[in-house]
This record gives sequence, structure tokens and C-alpha cells, in this order.
Amino acid sequence: MTADADLDSGLPIRLLHDRVLVRMEGSDGERRSSAGIVIPATAAVGKRLAWATAVGVGPNVRAVVSGDRVLFDPDDRSEVELHGRGYVLLRERDVHAVAAERVEENATGLYL
Repeated sequence: MTADADLDSGLPIRLLHDRVLVRMEGSDGERRSSAGIVIPATAAVGKRLAWATAVGVGPNVRAVVSGDRVLFDPDDRSEVELHGRGYVLLRERDVHAVAAERVEENATGLYL
């Protein structure tokens, strides 16, 4: 599939196999808690997963479509820059969860 309208200005990109191209949400800098407290980027945090938006998926991806929010481990990522913008390339198996309108309430998210 061709990834995202931002990428249409250059060469089209077709992801292969089970790859998911995502755009990170926010920045790696400081963040705010739900109460509004600013947490500096230098604060030590245990293993923390990150949310990103899928902008393209390969033909063998079954559980993610473009536009979905996905949860993944930022330590297991491959970064790529396309047209001056940073993206992360993942395998579908590295995605821990999908947040999308089409996800059913009683669905397990498992497939065998």
C-alpha cells in the first residue's frame, strides 16, 4: 500500500510482507501526566511502551490498517526518514495493541 498523503509528494512507498510504518505521537522530550504535572525527559522510567499512528501497512498485515493507533516497544524499532520526516518501521508481531473504532468490545485480538 502507499503510505500516507504526506508521502504522496515523493516516490510512492510499498511496504512488504508484515511491515507497519508508523508516525510517532508527541516527542521524546518532556511529557505531562493526566493531572498536568510536567515530567522531564531525564526522569527514569521503567520499560515504557509508546503509541504511534500507522501510516502504511504491508500486504500480509492482518490486524492493523492505516490510521490505527498502535502500541509498541520503542526499544525494538527501526527508524527511517522519508521526505524530511521521521517514521518507525515495525513488524506486525512487534505491535502489542491496536486502538481503533472497528475493534470489537469482546474481541480477544488473537488470531491463530
